[in-house]
Amino acid sequence: MNSHHIIRHTPPDSLWAASASPAPETAPLQGQQSASVVIIGGGYTGLSTALHLAEKGVNVIVLEAQEIGFGGSGRNVGLVNAGLWVSPDEVEATLGSTCGQRLNTQLAAAPDLVFSLIERFGIECEAVRNGTLHLSHSGLGDRALITRAQQLQQRGAPVELKDPATTARLTGTSAYRSSLFDPRAGTIQPLSYARGLAQAAQSLGARIYTGSAVTALSNTASGDWNVDTANGTVMANQVVIATNAYSEHLHKTLQQSFIPLYYFQYATHPLEPEQLKTILPEKHGCWDTRQVMSSIRLDRSGRLIIGSIGKVENTGNNFLQRWASHQLSKLFPDLFSRSEMSNSNDVWSHGWSGRIAFSNDHLPHLHSLAPGLTACIGYSGRGIGPGTMVGRSLADHLTGMPLDEMFIPVTQLKPITARRTREQYFARGADLYHLYQRII
Repeated sequence: MNSHHIIRHTPPDSLWAASASPAPETAPLQGQQSASVVIIGGGYTGLSTALHLAEKGVNVIVLEAQEIGFGGSGRNVGLVNAGLWVSPDEVEATLGSTCGQRLNTQLAAAPDLVFSLIERFGIECEAVRNGTLHLSHSGLGDRALITRAQQLQQRGAPVELKDPATTARLTGTSAYRSSLFDPRAGTIQPLSYARGLAQAAQSLGARIYTGSAVTALSNTASGDWNVDTANGTVMANQVVIATNAYSEHLHKTLQQSFIPLYYFQYATHPLEPEQLKTILPEKHGCWDTRQVMSSIRLDRSGRLIIGSIGKVENTGNNFLQRWASHQLSKLFPDLFSRSEMSNSNDVWSHGWSGRIAFSNDHLPHLHSLAPGLTACIGYSGRGIGPGTMVGRSLADHLTGMPLDEMFIPVTQLKPITARRTREQYFARGADLYHLYQRII
């Protein structure tokens, strides 16, 4: 590979930020405005809600504190998966048969919605729908994939278990024992997708204001809402909070309802054509069965992207980059020797991370916080498909569908016990895991 020096980025300056399609033209909110619905948050949920509301002719405003896709929507792996991390049986055991089946059915179709929006609005986001691979790292992982495959196939999903030889051919490494292929899924450039949703919503009449952090949210005597920013105010009938892991100040207990974790990624410089013949030759997005999950995928330019739980910072945790280098040499020893990876400045071009909102049960939660005030939070790292689907369903609710007919049931907002302690436990545990993995 060509020699380069590593570029250390703060999280917003990720590979996705460096390679994304241009952002739509936006500006901060100024003065007094009114709308039928105000959406707080310019990520997948908020933008999908705005798009589907605008498509119905609703007067809608989006307020984003930073830029479109600034949060997890612009920093994630870009896997468009069907369903959630938890198994279908577990979803139904947690929610009950009726609600669980409804959620499983809706999220099974989430990739269809994502890719149909991409096609319908001509969103340039490196969309590849060749499926994904869930990779087994152990005998326990094999059994987990067999169980998941059985549950999905019982529900009509066209998933297939792949044997070791096929898994090795599809990934370019013999490090995995088996895999579960899901042809419904695919990959995207996640920030470009968020920007494309915003542009589509604008084309339908939605107004989007960036650099417009909400400073106050109050209910009027008439039942409407005042949503204040530093330089303007919007009065609206309905408010949707769609800030997920960045829900810090909008509602007194909202931020206590999830555990914030970080997912980091490192991207190589573009691989050589010969390397791309063997490494993920069919451009599948992949993640594994480890408790501290890791992922691998390619982007359109042929960069290999590897990620796991943890936070990339400018100082203090270079071991995450060394872990990524070590993993690359283990996965693809014929292409990335340990000696080459020891000087990882020659390999990596970008490193970044984004915040994830993990709920107690790893399911997204819909909250009716007050009359006319709704929030959905806790995607637990599965935001692309579910966030897009939730947005469409929220638009249906805000135009007449009863809240209890949404595919995610309404739940009480409950603070997580010992939230800060659990956050530190998971974060430090992931750090220790990566330190250990680097030396074995």
